[in-house]
Amino acid sequence: MTTHDVAVIGYGPVGVTAANLLGRLGLRVLVVERDADVYARARAISTDEEVVRIWQRAGLADALTADMLADRPLTFVDAAGRTFLSFTPETQGNGYPPQQFIYQPALERTLRAGVERYENVEVLLGNECTALSQDADGVDLTITPTGSAAPRRFRASYVIAADGGSSPTRTRLGIGFSGRTYEDRWVVVDTRVKRPWPEADRLRFHCNPARPAVDCPTPLGHHRWEFPVLPGDDEAALVSSDGVAELLAGQGIGPEHVEVLRAVVYNHHVRFADRWRAGRVFLAGDAAHVMPPWIGEGMASGVRDVDNLCWKLAAACDPALPAETVERLLGSYETERMPHVRAVTRAAVFFGRVITERRPLVTAVRDRTFRLVSRLPGLGTYLSSARWLPPTGSRDGFLAAGPGKRATGKHIPQPWVLDQRGRRARLDDALGSVAWTVLHTGPRAGFDRWCDAGAAVLELRPAGHDPDVHALVDVENRLREWMRRRRVTAIAVRPDGIVYAAAGTGEQLPPPALLSR
Repeated sequence: MTTHDVAVIGYGPVGVTAANLLGRLGLRVLVVERDADVYARARAISTDEEVVRIWQRAGLADALTADMLADRPLTFVDAAGRTFLSFTPETQGNGYPPQQFIYQPALERTLRAGVERYENVEVLLGNECTALSQDADGVDLTITPTGSAAPRRFRASYVIAADGGSSPTRTRLGIGFSGRTYEDRWVVVDTRVKRPWPEADRLRFHCNPARPAVDCPTPLGHHRWEFPVLPGDDEAALVSSDGVAELLAGQGIGPEHVEVLRAVVYNHHVRFADRWRAGRVFLAGDAAHVMPPWIGEGMASGVRDVDNLCWKLAAACDPALPAETVERLLGSYETERMPHVRAVTRAAVFFGRVITERRPLVTAVRDRTFRLVSRLPGLGTYLSSARWLPPTGSRDGFLAAGPGKRATGKHIPQPWVLDQRGRRARLDDALGSVAWTVLHTGPRAGFDRWCDAGAAVLELRPAGHDPDVHALVDVENRLREWMRRRRVTAIAVRPDGIVYAAAGTGEQLPPPALLSR
């Protein structure tokens, strides 16, 4: 029997991100994936700046963004093709464009290439986890090749199940998956662009009550359309060559514009696992939750799951950590992630209703309302800046009690800094991706316990100053201003960019609860 620290079941975007993060943390990792290669169909079509920042911490942001489309406008049009809302989302300060369109097969190949950097990560493609059991010290897994070879047994301290919405692992654990499936079924048409048309570079929501539609640019010369299956439609006819051609013709697109690669039908779901943890096994991504695709946060939410979870598993594998601290740490995963996922899902459902409304009178009111709201200084800015998207963070979880409540639990922005050698770098690169860090704008005092625990303690100096071995320079004062607005002068930042503890002038920064790795 081979022993690992963490086994990852499923090697889609969530599982492969976990493999990269855990590999970078130095853990012994086993990855099990039923399919022999990357799934060929593009499912997710966009991601956001915060997720790219997570991939930055995995050392892959530059390679991934080379194959993405950024800064494309989002446009909502009425039945006559007239725009009633259009905007390009504003950055939330993570150091990347706020929305980037992806071609998922290419993205997954780059993420998988990243895993090849780590000899401590073993990947078993064409294999399936057919049984698992656990005791107080670990999890036993039976891994069976998809051919006729005999099964093998492995043991891991912990397991991440990222094996999709139909998760066999979730079923074996007896965890319910409650929620609803929407009645509408949608035809997804993936194409390769042969000759661009004027609106080919933007995401458009065609809010036509007769038949809503979505068309979206994707990188590497691809483009996607989505259409609902209406009452009385023959699904087989819709996805046939003639049916797809008719759907695209309704959008002014002909064979001279695109080559159709594939057309499939799928349902929209809103479902949540009843619990995300069973002992030493954790659910992540679609295995834990699924949401409609309207705001492009399904895959992103799964990537956030493993970003929250992986550093906690790494800490839990440290035998020096007390058992009660391990339990508090691992118990915080669902506490921190579930509320955010539910809030994002509500936003996705709301925009889905806006886009797919089919009552002509309601759509007429909708179109006029959005045109009016978009012109109002306050509401228009709120809408166009995408501030309605719930920010990552938590009020509860693995966080310190005490002062600095305006900052504790928040996800910090990522400014450009001058690092300790005077080089310009993104903040996370300057800090290192696996450590706890204390950043302060006041005197270097009162941080002894953090130093003893192994955290880096760095002053964050204003623009125009010089860095040194104990100080970074915030070249645009963005993080310093973020701290000033929250009335704190010191923050202790977890490996996932969440503020664990904070303190203002004259206040003591709460002590660490665990040793950093």
